Amino acid sequence: MAMRRDVWTVPAPSLGGQGTVLAYGHWGTPVLFFPAEAGSAYDIENNGIIDALAGPLEHGHLKVYVVDTHDRHTWSDTSLPIEERARRHEGYQSWINEQVAPAIHGDCGGYTPIATAGVSMGAFHAVNTTLRRADLFPHAVGMSGNYDPTTWHAWGEAGEAVYFNNPFAYVANCGGDHLDWLRGRVFIQLAAGSGAFEDHPTYAQASSRALAELLGAKGIRNHLDVWGTDTPHDWPSWRRMVAAHVAPLGA
Repeated sequence: MAMRRDVWTVPAPSLGGQGTVLAYGHWGTPVLFFPAEAGSAYDIENNGIIDALAGPLEHGHLKVYVVDTHDRHTWSDTSLPIEERARRHEGYQSWINEQVAPAIHGDCGGYTPIATAGVSMGAFHAVNTTLRRADLFPHAVGMSGNYDPTTWHAWGEAGEAVYFNNPFAYVANCGGDHLDWLRGRVFIQLAAGSGAFEDHPTYAQASSRALAELLGAKGIRNHLDVWGTDTPHDWPSWRRMVAAHVAPLGA
């Protein structure tokens, strides 16, 4: 039996329009899922991720909400200098924080912590969202991500917008009360493979290892799971990863 899917159209004033959110499940821990680079919300279901989570969805352990990306107009538009890409991304992040999160809370009957998850560039979105807004999204699962936007065919001078969207920059300089709060609030699960394209050109495994090391040095709770050479940068790998790291969230 096909999993029930609800389609929401969520206003996105910061993007000058609206965005799609797909909702699955009837009860359980809410998980906001980001597709791979420049992907559609429908990519997650079409590539078997929802099927991989069918058990916990059917048993009321998880509710999954999948958003469209805006990457074509932000990070993936290499005709723009990196700072402008980051500025445009802020509009997308505002949509997530100010429209999508309240819509999820409304569907869940009130405020509840929302986990994030994502694959490839979606992993960056999941982890960056959690580290920046742990009040809303305290738990992230990043699969096969590269977490340093300055490595994404970047050109031009990086400024404040890039800084506040680069975990390697803002986490490295985090301290004081805010760091103490993150230590008590956040958990980051990172996963990467050792198969094709997890090294070059994505550098997902190296980036995941480096981020785990930085988070650990700062005392921010995290776990790194490195898979074998049978785990390339592709959807079959991510189906296995979600079964290992997303499916247990509501158990």
